[in-house]
Amino acid sequence: MPDLITSIEQPILSRLEKELDPRLGYHNISHTLDVMKQAEIIAKHEGVKDKHDLLLLRTAAAFHDSGFLFAYKGHEERGCEIASEDLRNVLSEPDIRKICGMIMATKIPQSPNTLLEQIICDADLDYLGRKDFEPISGHLYKEFITFKIIPEDCTWDHIQIKFFESHHYFTKTSLEKRSAIKMKHLAILKERSNWTNE
Repeated sequence: MPDLITSIEQPILSRLEKELDPRLGYHNISHTLDVMKQAEIIAKHEGVKDKHDLLLLRTAAAFHDSGFLFAYKGHEERGCEIASEDLRNVLSEPDIRKICGMIMATKIPQSPNTLLEQIICDADLDYLGRKDFEPISGHLYKEFITFKIIPEDCTWDHIQIKFFESHHYFTKTSLEKRSAIKMKHLAILKERSNWTNE
């Protein structure tokens, strides 16, 4: 199994490291590796023991932002295409469909239907409830400005507040581990921006 994991992961991780636009300060190899790590941690706490399920989860995490190699908007669909192409001689069609389901579930607003999809969604936005939220948020802000996802004159804190209020964790693990710190971050954002419900 470790050899299979390595043979699946290494080519895409190497490609992401070499080919992703260096201006992607958030959606980069570090984020992908973080999502892979957090997905494994959450899965363990959620009682996912099946080695094949864990393989599919790690694989989906490795590929979940691979679409950024070609596109910013619609990168999830492109990621599914890349995964389908790269994995067709390694995994079965049903397995690839599960992986694509996990990748598509991370599209905002997140829409997971299975436990594995819930886990990858929570892993993808794990940083919202962590102590390293501020620096990661700063990288995302710069990336959004660079790629014209948001206008330069926007109020970033207001955008984040609205996102925080629409987001929720799905797994019991993330709700217990991340919710309290996430709410602290939200309170700081509101205080910092003199937020009133507009």
